[in-house]
Amino acid sequence: MITLQCLLEFRSEEDRQKVLDLMRRFSSAERYGYQRLLEGHERNGLKSHLAGLFQINTRYADDAILKAQSVLKSCRERGQSPSRVVFGGRNLFEKLKKKHLNGSRREELKREWRERRQGNLYSRGDRSKQGNLNLRFVWLEGELYLRICMGERQWVWAKVVRPVKREKDKWTGFIWSLHQAEKTGEWFPYDVELKLRNGKVYALVSIREKFPPATVTLRNGVLGIDVNAYPFHLALAEVSPDGNLVGYERISLHELISASHDKREYLCWQVAHRVVNLALQKGRAIAMEDLEKLPKGRRGDGLPKLRKKLQRWIYKSLLEKIEVLAKRRRVEVAKKDPSYTSVIGKLKYAPQYLVDKDVAGALVIGRRALGFEEKLPENYKLLFRDEEYLLYALAQLEEKVKELKRELKGEGNEWRKKAIKKRLSATRGELKTLQRHLRMLQSGESEPVSRDPADQRKEPVRGHPPGWRKSWRVLSAALTVPLLEKSPQVKGTVRDFSPLRVILVSGDWERAVRRSVPVPGAGAAVQECSNTFVQF
Repeated sequence: MITLQCLLEFRSEEDRQKVLDLMRRFSSAERYGYQRLLEGHERNGLKSHLAGLFQINTRYADDAILKAQSVLKSCRERGQSPSRVVFGGRNLFEKLKKKHLNGSRREELKREWRERRQGNLYSRGDRSKQGNLNLRFVWLEGELYLRICMGERQWVWAKVVRPVKREKDKWTGFIWSLHQAEKTGEWFPYDVELKLRNGKVYALVSIREKFPPATVTLRNGVLGIDVNAYPFHLALAEVSPDGNLVGYERISLHELISASHDKREYLCWQVAHRVVNLALQKGRAIAMEDLEKLPKGRRGDGLPKLRKKLQRWIYKSLLEKIEVLAKRRRVEVAKKDPSYTSVIGKLKYAPQYLVDKDVAGALVIGRRALGFEEKLPENYKLLFRDEEYLLYALAQLEEKVKELKRELKGEGNEWRKKAIKKRLSATRGELKTLQRHLRMLQSGESEPVSRDPADQRKEPVRGHPPGWRKSWRVLSAALTVPLLEKSPQVKGTVRDFSPLRVILVSGDWERAVRRSVPVPGAGAAVQECSNTFVQF
């Protein structure tokens, strides 16, 4: 979406006050609708109720609920409590609570607070309603006006003031599209939102961007992107058309954590340009995760410092910028389901290429975009049926549970206890997974360990049979604690997967079990100090 801004000039002060009153009622409807959504009310039932209560038409009421739903969804995605949302901005709210503020400074903050809280009006676009029903751009005597619906066949016309700022200003394209739509009758939808700032009313117009056809396609291979929170970075993997790893790189995102909003936006665009330039330089398309929600922790999980960083991590905004910029520059973008990419990457490709799990995850995303399936290696299939090794792994997990219980009992800090409980719960889950698999193995029941190839060029991940996911879960439980956590690691993480290489190559898991330290120079543990592992 492209968002353009313009200033509105009203014909009279009376018209201006009418619009400000409508904005105030719409803002109240949005806040009221938000509280009702928290109580579990449905959107359809709220629409007519809000229309009658705040004296707005049903379309405005529906748009108010839509805005409230977007605030609620955004809050939940960030892992914040929806009941603590402050319309108008928490920072301003906290400043106004301070008693030492007075005089002109306090009055200025009050004015800004009222404008943010009460100065909003939104109408979604509709192709069948000449672009927009309630807030529509019209031409009067050769000049552009915004027609604002005030009620049943009641409108206010506001003149649009928007000088062209530069040669490639997208406003010019929007005006041309309006002229063409009026001539041909083929309208396009555009969302309009009114905002009150410093006493002036601005209109923000959002339209869907038209991209040129891609010239850099998946046939040339892909640049897989994996988003990672610990440490904060993007892992990039260059994947050839035959699915092999060609090169890899990591882009640190730590600078985004402490930056202000405007600086974060600037830095995100810088990262997006770096990624797209790299894709163009290598002639590769871009493959990324189709992320709906990324866990950012919750209050009481015992990890306050990490949670605070995660709350400020705008991963979705960054991926959207990469996608938009790539499409503008004719680079094809493939978005794939990220399910089990990290598990497959760390167990299969991290030991094979001696890279860290993040680069391996990016490789899996790239291969998935190219249509390749991820079958279990032959030696993993053998280990999957080795009852003796699985009993050893089960004993290691049981010992891990006992160790965490002792650690929990000896910990006096209540918040650290919650972090230990979280690790204990995860370990118990792995233990149950392995116990179920062993019971099935001992009873002679069959369990699928890999997915039969159906079509190498298609990858309907969400349609995988349950056994496909179960196999990787069992392997993760059987290998992570018994093998990978034996070596010295960064606290709370596993970064070196080189012990699995012995299993993949020779199937000698007895040798892997005996190994107590990582091979010098192997794995990603020795590369943590470097921002970029390997230059393309």
